[in-house]
Amino acid sequence: MKELSQENLTAVIRPRPQNAHKGTFGRSVLIGGNEQYGGAIMMSAEACVKAGCGLTSVITAEKNHAALHARLPEAMVLDWRLTQDFTGLLRTADVILIGPGLGLEPHSQQILEQVLLQQKSSQWLVIDGSAITLFAQKHYSLNYPKQVVFTPHQMEWQRLSGLEIVDQTVENNQICQKSLGATIVLKSHRTEIYASHSQYRNPLGTPAMATGGMGDSLAGIITGFLAQFDDKEAALCAAVYLHSLIGEELGKEHYVVLPTEISKNLPQYMKQFEHSNNKAEDK
Repeated sequence: MKELSQENLTAVIRPRPQNAHKGTFGRSVLIGGNEQYGGAIMMSAEACVKAGCGLTSVITAEKNHAALHARLPEAMVLDWRLTQDFTGLLRTADVILIGPGLGLEPHSQQILEQVLLQQKSSQWLVIDGSAITLFAQKHYSLNYPKQVVFTPHQMEWQRLSGLEIVDQTVENNQICQKSLGATIVLKSHRTEIYASHSQYRNPLGTPAMATGGMGDSLAGIITGFLAQFDDKEAALCAAVYLHSLIGEELGKEHYVVLPTEISKNLPQYMKQFEHSNNKAEDK
């Protein structure tokens, strides 16, 4: 497996064009956050916005709207019961994220079915959290597997792949990835990425990051990077590495690192690696 490094960041994070506008950096639609787990989709949305996505919209339970507006006014929000309206919104997306705080209720299942059915060949789809469990339970299929990223932790991967955690070896994971056809970001203390032709291991990660919502923030960063950067596999690798890099740096002085603190630091760290690109280009 290839080991991720800071080179994955400098390969992706380029200076923004002087004539850029919000449409230059992609449109993302994030779906999740039932009445109990609204915080999950809010953390994903914050990560997506602060990772640089140009336009971020959130489809979530109405109960979450006021809190989302108060915390993140940069994001647009839509009631997930307004099926006709969010169907139109989905058509505009470059990247769709579904799953953080989605829940396992029948309505959540219906939304997932609609997203799977409506995905276009030009769109990337990130499937996280509850949506992975629903996908595994209902044995859904993918219309465009090469445009799909699953982000399971080890138990979710067990449900999706059928592999017990003890059997989740690199070889077995590769076989299951080939069967699904999608890219797998297998989250653990050393996250691994299984793409169509390459596999990567993230050497970073700290116990300080072991807190609720960390995966929701990672899913948001992945979504934001896929929306704005052209090389999708490289963008995915950069998102995974940067998430852990910031966590490790914060963990040097903090016993616990909160997901929202990682998101808060994203623009600053991305700027640092943009400067690295500038220096490289000046030589």
